[in-house]
Amino acid sequence: MITSIHNPRVKLVRALQTQGKARRATGQIVLEGVRLLSEALAAGARPHFALHTLPFAQSAAAADLLTELQAQGVPCLPVTDSVMAHAAQTQTPQGILAVLPMPVLPFPNAPSLLLALDGLAEAGNLGTVLRSAAAAGVEGVLLLPNCVDPFNPKALRAAMGAHFRIPIQHSTWPQIAAEWPDLPFYLADPAAEMPYDAVDWRRPAALIIGGEAHGASAAARQQAAQAIAIPMANAAESLNAAAAAAVILFEAQRQRRRG
Repeated sequence: MITSIHNPRVKLVRALQTQGKARRATGQIVLEGVRLLSEALAAGARPHFALHTLPFAQSAAAADLLTELQAQGVPCLPVTDSVMAHAAQTQTPQGILAVLPMPVLPFPNAPSLLLALDGLAEAGNLGTVLRSAAAAGVEGVLLLPNCVDPFNPKALRAAMGAHFRIPIQHSTWPQIAAEWPDLPFYLADPAAEMPYDAVDWRRPAALIIGGEAHGASAAARQQAAQAIAIPMANAAESLNAAAAAAVILFEAQRQRRRG
């Protein structure tokens, strides 16, 4: 039983939860809760270790997850409720968390649908966008340097396992232009005249989603072949980044399913 917040494993968890530099330096992340851990295990991830409370171990939700972790040889270490409260980032901890290798998925060489995120500063929004992107069949996500850390705990929770299903690549606009010179990039812009469903999404393409506060950068606008908008009713100004991404990406999926 781990009873001290000064335990090395607890200190590592705390650092990974609160410091992007710790995540980058170690190549590790923390996932909390049954659903997120189950998603990661289903995707083939193998945690380095897990911490859990005794009440969690005695709950109905614990049986399958702890059995699977132990079958993989993952150390499952009991901790006190106070240690879990210190290590967890959620207001009401579920009683289990684990340290895992940061997922690194191969990026496609010839993608048919990419998503580029430019200036997304809110971790929850970024995670929600990743969740929608994975569900809509996006083959890869490009993160520009002005985005929040995609492995921030809030982003991990909002993405609901999308990090393990869709490749994420940090990039810059010059790198993107050099790597995909013939791929048309469409910029979501509420001021644009062209509606998003006028694009032929059956062809290889990429969508640019800009930041919530200031929109896309000048470099993103320069890269875009065309700006597109979601028509608004009732004098609404625009959708937030996560909602706009979902609307456009599922239109792309709809067109592709129909052929």
